[in-house]
Amino acid sequence: MTQNKPYLIGLTGGIASGKSMLSSALKGQGALVIDADEISRELTAENGPALPLIRKVFGNAVFDGKFLNRKALARAVFEDPAALEALDNLMHPLIFEEMDRQIHLHQEKPALILDVPLLHETGYDKKCDEVWCAWTPVNTQIERLTDRGLTEEEARARIRNQMPGIKKALLSDRVIITTGPKENNARAVVRLYQDCLRRIKRV
Repeated sequence: MTQNKPYLIGLTGGIASGKSMLSSALKGQGALVIDADEISRELTAENGPALPLIRKVFGNAVFDGKFLNRKALARAVFEDPAALEALDNLMHPLIFEEMDRQIHLHQEKPALILDVPLLHETGYDKKCDEVWCAWTPVNTQIERLTDRGLTEEEARARIRNQMPGIKKALLSDRVIITTGPKENNARAVVRLYQDCLRRIKRV
């Protein structure tokens, strides 16, 4: 018996957990990845449909003319939980509407990877047939974020504003620990994907 719809694999993980690297490795193996962050960037690009809503809620302070000032918006929301919630409430319906549209467009695929940082927090995990989580200790997350130019205080604030990585891992079906070399992490997630495709084929 064959599937009549794609098997949906949720890929999640906290900030600086190595999730994006795993997503890239899967793309390199030909997996079709629907990326929530990429959709978010498209929605907030020049003339993006989310911009009027963001301007209405946050005002001109987070804009440079007609362009969204992403750093200003990040500062505004990561220092204020209520502002972050307001942004999430604004963006998530738009993001998930587009994800659903893309899933529908690819019904012929055996499997799709849904790359969603806030998969469990938003309840979108319930749409997935299984969930994989990238996990690394908090000290490694902080180190990676400070390497990207954040202060330690900023890094800790961003981590605090998310569900703890260990909780994401416990809620997931598979966990990829990303403390090792990137090549090893990539091989681990590719093996998971190949095993999953074999399992689907047998159904």
